[in-house]
Amino acid sequence: MPELPEVETTVRRLRQPLIGRTFTGTSVMWPPMVRPPGVELNDRLPGQRIQSIRRRAKYLVFELSGGDRLIIHLKMSGDLRVCEAADALDRHDRIVFELDDGNQLRFNDTRKFGRVYLLAEPGAVLGRLGPEPLSGWFGEADFLALFERRSGRIKPLLMDQTFIAGIGNIYADESLFEAGIHPLRAADTLSETEKRRLYHAIRQVLSLAIRHQGSTLRDATYREGRYQDRFCVYGQHGRPCARCGSMIERVRVGQRYAHFCPACQQ
Repeated sequence: MPELPEVETTVRRLRQPLIGRTFTGTSVMWPPMVRPPGVELNDRLPGQRIQSIRRRAKYLVFELSGGDRLIIHLKMSGDLRVCEAADALDRHDRIVFELDDGNQLRFNDTRKFGRVYLLAEPGAVLGRLGPEPLSGWFGEADFLALFERRSGRIKPLLMDQTFIAGIGNIYADESLFEAGIHPLRAADTLSETEKRRLYHAIRQVLSLAIRHQGSTLRDATYREGRYQDRFCVYGQHGRPCARCGSMIERVRVGQRYAHFCPACQQ
Protein backbone atom coordinates (compact mmCIF):
# COMPACT_ATOMS: atom_id res chain seq x y z
CA MET A 1 0.00 0.00 0.00
CA PRO A 2 1.42 3.43 -0.84
CA GLU A 3 2.49 5.25 2.31
CA LEU A 4 3.34 8.88 2.94
CA PRO A 5 6.46 9.07 0.70
CA GLU A 6 4.76 7.37 -2.25
CA VAL A 7 1.64 9.53 -2.00
CA GLU A 8 3.74 12.68 -1.62
CA THR A 9 5.70 11.71 -4.73
CA THR A 10 2.46 11.14 -6.64
CA VAL A 11 1.10 14.54 -5.58
CA ARG A 12 4.26 16.30 -6.74
CA ARG A 13 4.16 14.46 -10.08
CA LEU A 14 0.53 15.43 -10.72
CA ARG A 15 0.73 19.13 -9.86
CA GLN A 16 2.37 20.34 -13.06
CA PRO A 17 -0.03 18.68 -15.57
CA LEU A 18 -3.20 19.15 -13.49
CA ILE A 19 -3.27 22.41 -11.54
CA GLY A 20 -5.30 24.92 -13.54
CA ARG A 21 -7.04 22.23 -15.58
CA THR A 22 -10.83 21.94 -15.56
CA PHE A 23 -12.78 18.69 -15.40
CA THR A 24 -15.12 18.21 -18.37
CA GLY A 25 -16.54 14.76 -17.60
CA THR A 26 -15.95 11.37 -16.00
CA SER A 27 -16.37 7.72 -16.86
CA VAL A 28 -16.80 5.36 -13.91
CA MET A 29 -16.19 1.73 -14.75
CA TRP A 30 -16.32 0.53 -11.14
CA PRO A 31 -18.98 2.54 -9.19
CA PRO A 32 -18.22 1.02 -5.73
CA MET A 33 -15.00 3.06 -5.69
CA VAL A 34 -16.98 6.31 -5.49
CA ARG A 35 -18.09 7.45 -2.03
CA PRO A 36 -20.48 8.31 -0.55
CA PRO A 37 -22.59 5.76 -2.44
CA GLY A 38 -24.87 7.43 -4.95
CA VAL A 39 -22.61 10.40 -5.66
CA GLU A 40 -22.61 11.09 -9.40
CA LEU A 41 -19.25 12.56 -10.34
CA ASN A 42 -20.63 13.76 -13.67
CA ASP A 43 -23.22 15.88 -11.88
CA ARG A 44 -20.70 17.93 -9.90
CA LEU A 45 -17.19 17.66 -11.36
CA PRO A 46 -17.57 19.14 -14.88
CA GLY A 47 -16.70 22.83 -14.87
CA GLN A 48 -14.67 22.70 -11.67
CA ARG A 49 -11.03 23.77 -11.98
CA ILE A 50 -8.23 22.13 -10.00
CA GLN A 51 -6.82 24.89 -7.81
CA SER A 52 -4.33 22.85 -5.80
CA ILE A 53 -3.30 19.30 -4.99
CA ARG A 54 -1.99 18.33 -1.59
CA ARG A 55 -1.45 15.27 0.54
CA ARG A 56 -3.10 14.51 3.87
CA ALA A 57 -1.82 11.27 5.40
CA LYS A 58 -2.22 8.72 2.58
CA TYR A 59 -4.92 10.73 0.77
CA LEU A 60 -4.57 12.98 -2.27
CA VAL A 61 -6.74 16.09 -1.87
CA PHE A 62 -7.74 18.12 -4.94
CA GLU A 63 -9.09 21.57 -4.03
CA LEU A 64 -11.67 22.56 -6.66
CA SER A 65 -12.96 25.94 -7.79
CA GLY A 66 -16.58 25.09 -6.99
CA GLY A 67 -15.80 24.48 -3.31
CA ASP A 68 -15.65 20.70 -3.49
CA ARG A 69 -12.72 18.48 -2.60
CA LEU A 70 -11.91 15.45 -4.69
CA ILE A 71 -10.21 13.08 -2.27
CA ILE A 72 -8.51 9.91 -3.50
CA HIS A 73 -7.05 7.02 -1.53
CA LEU A 74 -4.92 4.66 -3.59
CA LYS A 75 -5.29 1.79 -1.09
CA MET A 76 -3.20 -1.27 -2.00
CA SER A 77 -2.84 -1.12 -5.76
CA GLY A 78 -4.11 2.25 -6.99
CA ASP A 79 -2.25 4.51 -9.37
CA LEU A 80 -3.02 7.87 -10.99
CA ARG A 81 -1.70 8.77 -14.43
CA VAL A 82 -2.26 11.64 -16.85
CA CYS A 83 -2.72 10.20 -20.35
CA GLU A 84 -3.68 11.42 -23.78
CA ALA A 85 -7.30 10.66 -24.60
CA ALA A 86 -6.19 8.64 -27.63
CA ASP A 87 -4.16 6.25 -25.49
CA ALA A 88 -5.74 2.81 -25.13
CA LEU A 89 -7.42 2.14 -21.80
CA ASP A 90 -5.83 -0.43 -19.51
CA ARG A 91 -8.16 -3.17 -18.32
CA HIS A 92 -7.60 -2.01 -14.74
CA ASP A 93 -8.54 1.64 -15.39
CA ARG A 94 -11.53 2.09 -13.08
CA ILE A 95 -12.29 5.82 -13.34
CA VAL A 96 -11.37 8.26 -16.11
CA PHE A 97 -11.50 12.01 -15.49
CA GLU A 98 -11.74 14.09 -18.68
CA LEU A 99 -9.76 17.36 -18.75
CA ASP A 100 -10.18 20.56 -20.74
CA ASP A 101 -6.80 20.16 -22.48
CA GLY A 102 -7.86 16.88 -24.08
CA ASN A 103 -5.93 14.71 -21.62
CA GLN A 104 -7.33 12.33 -19.05
CA LEU A 105 -6.55 11.54 -15.42
CA ARG A 106 -6.93 7.78 -15.05
CA PHE A 107 -7.35 5.93 -11.77
CA ASN A 108 -5.95 2.45 -12.33
CA ASP A 109 -6.54 -0.10 -9.56
CA THR A 110 -5.96 -3.82 -10.01
CA ARG A 111 -7.62 -4.85 -6.73
CA LYS A 112 -10.46 -2.30 -6.80
CA PHE A 113 -9.86 -1.24 -3.19
CA GLY A 114 -9.20 2.43 -4.03
CA ARG A 115 -11.66 5.12 -3.03
CA VAL A 116 -12.77 8.44 -4.55
CA TYR A 117 -14.70 10.97 -2.48
CA LEU A 118 -16.32 14.17 -3.73
CA LEU A 119 -17.21 16.32 -0.73
CA ALA A 120 -17.85 19.94 0.14
CA GLU A 121 -16.74 19.25 3.70
CA PRO A 122 -13.80 16.81 3.99
CA GLY A 123 -14.06 16.29 7.73
CA ALA A 124 -15.93 13.02 7.36
CA VAL A 125 -12.88 11.51 5.64
CA LEU A 126 -9.94 13.50 7.03
CA GLY A 127 -11.23 14.68 10.38
CA ARG A 128 -9.93 11.88 12.60
CA LEU A 129 -6.42 11.71 11.17
CA GLY A 130 -3.46 12.28 13.44
CA PRO A 131 -0.76 14.93 12.94
CA GLU A 132 1.53 15.03 9.93
CA PRO A 133 4.97 13.79 11.05
CA LEU A 134 6.86 16.14 8.71
CA SER A 135 4.84 19.25 9.46
CA GLY A 136 6.87 22.27 10.48
CA TRP A 137 4.78 22.81 13.60
CA PHE A 138 5.05 19.19 14.78
CA GLY A 139 7.90 19.19 17.26
CA GLU A 140 9.34 16.82 19.85
CA ALA A 141 6.93 18.01 22.53
CA ASP A 142 3.94 17.39 20.26
CA PHE A 143 5.18 13.86 19.57
CA LEU A 144 5.70 13.12 23.25
CA ALA A 145 2.17 14.32 24.01
CA LEU A 146 0.74 11.70 21.65
CA PHE A 147 1.80 8.96 24.06
CA GLU A 148 -0.39 10.12 26.94
CA ARG A 149 -2.68 7.24 27.96
CA ARG A 150 -1.33 5.10 25.10
CA SER A 151 -0.32 1.49 25.57
CA GLY A 152 0.00 -1.53 23.34
CA ARG A 153 2.84 -2.42 21.01
CA ILE A 154 4.69 0.41 19.36
CA LYS A 155 4.60 -0.78 15.75
CA PRO A 156 0.77 -1.04 15.46
CA LEU A 157 0.54 2.33 17.21
CA LEU A 158 2.75 3.98 14.59
CA MET A 159 0.49 2.53 11.88
CA ASP A 160 -2.66 3.86 13.58
CA GLN A 161 -3.65 6.80 11.35
CA THR A 162 -5.47 8.51 14.24
CA PHE A 163 -2.20 8.52 16.21
CA ILE A 164 0.12 9.83 13.50
CA ALA A 165 -0.67 10.17 9.80
CA GLY A 166 0.88 8.46 6.81
CA ILE A 167 3.09 5.75 8.31
CA GLY A 168 2.51 2.16 7.22
CA ASN A 169 4.28 -1.16 7.39
CA ILE A 170 7.49 -0.20 5.60
CA TYR A 171 8.32 3.06 7.34
CA ALA A 172 7.26 1.86 10.78
CA ASP A 173 9.86 -0.94 10.53
CA GLU A 174 12.55 1.36 9.16
CA SER A 175 11.90 4.11 11.72
CA LEU A 176 11.96 1.70 14.66
CA PHE A 177 15.27 0.27 13.43
CA GLU A 178 16.73 3.75 13.10
CA ALA A 179 15.60 4.53 16.66
CA GLY A 180 16.85 1.20 18.06
CA ILE A 181 13.41 0.21 19.38
CA HIS A 182 11.99 -3.30 19.16
CA PRO A 183 8.61 -3.37 17.33
CA LEU A 184 6.98 -5.39 20.13
CA ARG A 185 7.86 -2.90 22.86
CA ALA A 186 4.86 -1.57 24.73
CA ALA A 187 4.41 2.13 24.00
CA ASP A 188 4.06 3.01 27.68
CA THR A 189 7.47 1.48 28.47
CA LEU A 190 9.40 3.85 26.20
CA SER A 191 11.55 6.38 27.98
CA GLU A 192 11.44 10.04 27.02
CA THR A 193 14.86 9.64 25.42
CA GLU A 194 13.60 6.75 23.29
CA LYS A 195 10.52 8.72 22.21
CA ARG A 196 12.66 11.67 21.19
CA ARG A 197 14.93 9.33 19.26
CA LEU A 198 11.91 7.82 17.52
CA TYR A 199 10.57 11.28 16.61
CA HIS A 200 13.79 12.14 14.79
CA ALA A 201 14.03 8.67 13.23
CA ILE A 202 10.54 8.97 11.72
CA ARG A 203 11.29 12.37 10.23
CA GLN A 204 14.68 11.25 8.94
CA VAL A 205 13.37 8.06 7.31
CA LEU A 206 10.33 9.72 5.72
CA SER A 207 12.33 12.67 4.40
CA LEU A 208 14.95 10.41 2.88
CA ALA A 209 12.26 8.19 1.35
CA ILE A 210 10.62 11.21 -0.27
CA ARG A 211 13.97 12.25 -1.73
CA HIS A 212 14.18 8.78 -3.27
CA GLN A 213 10.55 8.96 -4.48
CA GLY A 214 9.32 6.28 -2.08
CA SER A 215 9.66 2.52 -2.39
CA THR A 216 8.85 0.12 -5.20
CA LEU A 217 7.98 -3.42 -4.12
CA ARG A 218 7.96 -6.42 -6.43
CA ASP A 219 4.21 -6.98 -6.19
CA ALA A 220 3.17 -3.30 -6.16
CA THR A 221 1.68 -1.01 -8.78
CA TYR A 222 3.82 1.91 -7.62
CA ARG A 223 6.98 1.93 -9.77
CA GLU A 224 8.70 5.28 -9.17
CA GLY A 225 10.63 4.52 -5.99
CA ARG A 226 14.28 3.94 -5.25
CA TYR A 227 14.22 3.81 -1.46
CA GLN A 228 13.80 0.01 -1.48
CA ASP A 229 17.51 -0.19 -2.21
CA ARG A 230 18.16 1.40 1.20
CA PHE A 231 15.93 -0.85 3.35
CA CYS A 232 17.68 -1.80 6.59
CA VAL A 233 15.13 -4.29 7.94
CA TYR A 234 11.89 -4.29 5.94
CA GLY A 235 11.80 -7.44 3.81
CA GLN A 236 15.37 -8.26 4.84
CA HIS A 237 14.69 -11.23 7.17
CA GLY A 238 17.36 -13.89 6.91
CA ARG A 239 19.96 -11.37 5.77
CA PRO A 240 22.72 -9.82 7.90
CA CYS A 241 22.14 -6.45 9.50
CA ALA A 242 24.24 -3.81 7.75
CA ARG A 243 25.18 -2.34 11.13
CA CYS A 244 26.07 -5.32 13.29
CA GLY A 245 25.92 -8.44 11.11
CA SER A 246 23.17 -10.16 13.10
CA MET A 247 20.46 -11.85 11.05
CA ILE A 248 17.36 -9.75 10.51
CA GLU A 249 14.27 -11.43 11.95
CA ARG A 250 10.55 -10.97 11.53
CA VAL A 251 7.61 -11.60 13.82
CA ARG A 252 3.89 -11.46 13.14
CA VAL A 253 2.10 -8.52 14.74
CA GLY A 254 -1.63 -8.71 14.07
CA GLN A 255 -2.08 -9.20 10.32
CA ARG A 256 1.41 -7.91 9.44
CA TYR A 257 5.02 -8.85 9.93
CA ALA A 258 7.46 -6.67 11.80
CA HIS A 259 11.09 -6.82 10.67
CA PHE A 260 13.90 -6.02 13.10
CA CYS A 261 17.48 -6.63 14.11
CA PRO A 262 17.56 -8.61 17.39
CA ALA A 263 20.88 -7.01 18.38
CA CYS A 264 20.23 -3.38 17.39
CA GLN A 265 16.62 -3.46 18.65
CA GLN A 266 16.76 -5.48 21.85
